[in-house]
Amino acid sequence: MRHTAIPSRHQHAAVVVAALSALLGASCAMPASKDELETAKNTFACLLGNDRIVIRLDVGEARLLMPDGDRVSLYQIPAASGVRYSNLNMELRGKGMDLQLVRDGAVIPLNDCQPYQVPK
Repeated sequence: MRHTAIPSRHQHAAVVVAALSALLGASCAMPASKDELETAKNTFACLLGNDRIVIRLDVGEARLLMPDGDRVSLYQIPAASGVRYSNLNMELRGKGMDLQLVRDGAVIPLNDCQPYQVPK
């Protein structure tokens, strides 16, 4: 009769942790998906002062990721030219990469707007 060693709970947990680590490491090395690349086409990163703001334009909506981590949704409103989005508290407007934010009546220019690069 042959005896087979049964792994302890600690050995089993170590194997599970090692497997999960390997999977996470592999997923970080994967190239961006088609959906991620498509989303990035309509996403811009700009400087708001010294902080970065990320703006994603979608059908009838602009979604902003503010420097403090807050997410803001603005809704498209008619503009004579360019783009204009508002939620009554904040407004995003401009043409091309020349964008500005309006808060409490104060116009705040967004600088160095560039297409968002998907992290590799």
